[in-house]
Amino acid sequence: MALPFFNPPSGCTVTPTPFSINIPESSLTELQTILKYSKLAKPTYENSNSDKYHGVSREWLEHAKSSWENTFDWRKSEAYVNNFPQYTMPVVVNGQQPMKIHFAALFSERKDAVPLLLLHGWPGSFLEFLPMLSLLQQEHTPSNMPYHVIVPSLPGFAFSDAPPLDREFDLGDVAALMDGLMGNLGFGGGYVAQGGDVGSKVSRILGAKCASCKAVHLNYCPVPEPANPIGEVDKIDLEIYERAAEFKAKSGGYAVEQATRPSTIGLVLANPEIDTILEAISLYWLTDTIPSSVYMYRQRFESEDKGGAGNPNYYIDKPLGFSAFPQERWPAPKAWAATTGDLGGHFAALEQPALLLQDIKDFVAQVWKSVITYWEKSEFGDDCRG
Repeated sequence: MALPFFNPPSGCTVTPTPFSINIPESSLTELQTILKYSKLAKPTYENSNSDKYHGVSREWLEHAKSSWENTFDWRKSEAYVNNFPQYTMPVVVNGQQPMKIHFAALFSERKDAVPLLLLHGWPGSFLEFLPMLSLLQQEHTPSNMPYHVIVPSLPGFAFSDAPPLDREFDLGDVAALMDGLMGNLGFGGGYVAQGGDVGSKVSRILGAKCASCKAVHLNYCPVPEPANPIGEVDKIDLEIYERAAEFKAKSGGYAVEQATRPSTIGLVLANPEIDTILEAISLYWLTDTIPSSVYMYRQRFESEDKGGAGNPNYYIDKPLGFSAFPQERWPAPKAWAATTGDLGGHFAALEQPALLLQDIKDFVAQVWKSVITYWEKSEFGDDCRG
């Protein structure tokens, strides 16, 4: 029996293949064996008196290891995730070899449903958007839902193919694949992209370079202080930014490591609830995708920050929505974010799904009809690889 919201629209040019997760029992046994015989580092002053600047405490890690080994149930998580329609689809871009992209989706039966592309970051996955999908399932039926919602696993994550070994692969390639996926699903006439973390950079490239992406909504927009902000920076903005500056100075070492030595961190890495954390890291371990997912950080220190909010090549001259959460570690005051596009919490989809979903709904309601009319008449190019 098919799940609700399962049937793709009739306009698909490539039929998606239904998918469900079924990790082999041998992999779960292997994980349990590794947990059983793995050792924690001995106590030190730093890991016994840890705070947010020293890093993870040994006590917390000991609790996490015990929970992972004795109480966490992957099969329970697997069954939960399989309650959402999932698919795989080959996507071909610029004559390259097809890449299999995995995605979860809720498809509407309405002909006027707005396609939404929701893009995760690192170390996230498609799992972080499932709370939002659950809210939509509770609010709507397939016959009245005003959206098609597409949640891909980015290349190198979960059940999508890893980047190729024989050539460079960057966020421009990711954007082209995401645009190709939406085109295959019949949404080449227009869709809205939404992203946080690395997903915000992919969304920005889509908005700046791809004609089919009609509008962009972000909940992450790191941008250097511009010479000419658009509007005033208020007291709350300054307080949030000062807190973020302290985080960058004292707690941002992981980003430097991943950006400068992605191969190293990819080989050695194999505040939500503990089960949410264990579910996320289990997915990475069971799919062996830590090494293939950290390529996104490499561009942080390369000459061109692909999709960077401060890069004028990725200015979004389409409607741009921005949700700012007060606990975002890398915030941007509205007056700064407005310099990166026509502006109309970090893992917000996971931490505040209802608030973020409402922001997206409000944004789509405000801009969708007008942008479709405008961009259908435009001569905007379609260089998704640039």
